[in-house]
Amino acid sequence: MTIQPEERLAAALARLILDPAAPPARHIAVGAASPIPAAACWLVRKSGHPVRLSLLHKRSGNPFTEGSRELFDLTGQGRIDLFFLGGGQIDGQANLNLVGTGEWPGGSPHGGVRFPGSFGSAFMYFMTPRTILFREEHSPRVLVPRVDNISAPGVSEPGVFRRGTAQALVTGKCVFTFDATTARFTLASLHPGESVETIRAATGFDFDMPAEIPQTPDPTPEELALLRGPVCDEMLETYPDFCARVFSRKLAA
Repeated sequence: MTIQPEERLAAALARLILDPAAPPARHIAVGAASPIPAAACWLVRKSGHPVRLSLLHKRSGNPFTEGSRELFDLTGQGRIDLFFLGGGQIDGQANLNLVGTGEWPGGSPHGGVRFPGSFGSAFMYFMTPRTILFREEHSPRVLVPRVDNISAPGVSEPGVFRRGTAQALVTGKCVFTFDATTARFTLASLHPGESVETIRAATGFDFDMPAEIPQTPDPTPEELALLRGPVCDEMLETYPDFCARVFSRKLAA
């Protein structure tokens, strides 16, 4: 059975959500344009785990009548347990750059680029107990030694209040876990076809690793059946292009 890379990533994210060593994720929020994290959350839910999902881009039945303002209110009250964040750049201390590179404001003649903007990334990073970082592209362009601008810091100085930090970083090549006490990533698993050498070549920052590094598990047949069936049913309206490309499913005319 052919497994799509997006299906493997969704299953990997679902395992991180359910990590028994992490605080429980009772209420998970998914931000804009995040179909793979959304698929992971629905996979957890359809597997029988009683999690509450709040998806900002859900077209019908969206719990947020006022959009992000309500998400920030819930997060500030401590009622969001897990969130997903990415960045135009991510460095080895789990700092995120959503501003841009080069001379401000980005897009300069010297090769800088402008990213979408920080929006509420710093607030969510500080106030959510668990954050899973996610970026499909795994290259030295994205995973850099040090971000050009810090939109959201991975760790904070002593005495600075924050509820949590990054739990892990999932990319199109591997899974890293993050230790906030050392402010370093550890290579946790390799996706099929990858090696320590290919990861080092594609990663701009240094990282730790155990003596033996497992391969990222494939989704189980049960997980694949859920992803291609009930999970896709939930996502078709909101992410039609994604469902057509990954699950070969289209909205009924």
